[in-house]
Amino acid sequence: MIASLGMYDAAALQGANDRLWALIHDQLAARGIAAPQTLTRGEGAYWPAWQSPDLVLSQTCGFPYRARLHGKVTLIGAPDHGLSGVPRGHYRSVIVLRADDPRESLAELTAAPMAFNDDLSQSGWAAPANMAAEMGLTLSPRLRSGSHRASAAAVAAGRADLAALDAVTWAMMQEDGDPSVASLRVLTETPPTPGLPFIAAAGADGPAIFAALDGAIGALGADDRDALHLRGLVALPPEAWLAVPIPPPPAHFGAADG
Repeated sequence: MIASLGMYDAAALQGANDRLWALIHDQLAARGIAAPQTLTRGEGAYWPAWQSPDLVLSQTCGFPYRARLHGKVTLIGAPDHGLSGVPRGHYRSVIVLRADDPRESLAELTAAPMAFNDDLSQSGWAAPANMAAEMGLTLSPRLRSGSHRASAAAVAAGRADLAALDAVTWAMMQEDGDPSVASLRVLTETPPTPGLPFIAAAGADGPAIFAALDGAIGALGADDRDALHLRGLVALPPEAWLAVPIPPPPAHFGAADG
């Protein structure tokens, strides 16, 4: 059996996620669903977990869900992060640049080198690429960083001029004193899209797992809910994620590993 909560699991948040998982585990057990005692971390928390027939619960990104996982996993629901101006179960990206960069519009940054965390990141690539396309613009992804925090660090260090960061991660970075924050400012925000979906293996009892996760979030201590920016669970249909366009890959625009 495998369970992972790796999408918002920075070192400072692992204790909160462990306490959340303990509550989820108990809620699952009360419904007769077996689950591992501990969370899987490291590389095994991502694609190996998402594609495992033994997956009890994990959280993926909307882009991998619609591009590769839809029809192969059980969709559970979307987190509610309580973000201002965003519907429940949704999130958005913030587009950041250096604080001393005088440019004031995305149109001024289309030729500027962009850092992004991953080709299949909704917040780091698809959201800004789709927003730019709707504006008749094309971005210039150049540096594949591997994480939102690494993208922010690349912009702060001058190795890229802009990056799109998950708004939840950006809030967490501000709270935990990430060293890149002081060097950056937010230029704009992308339109909201459905949040990072919770999933289980194909054939899982989706309604029972939804109830277990919802109950666990409700029972989580206020400090942990605040740390995880987790306000609740929202049932969204698969079509909510599938309706989001899939942009060309960053390599199409000359991206390279950072």
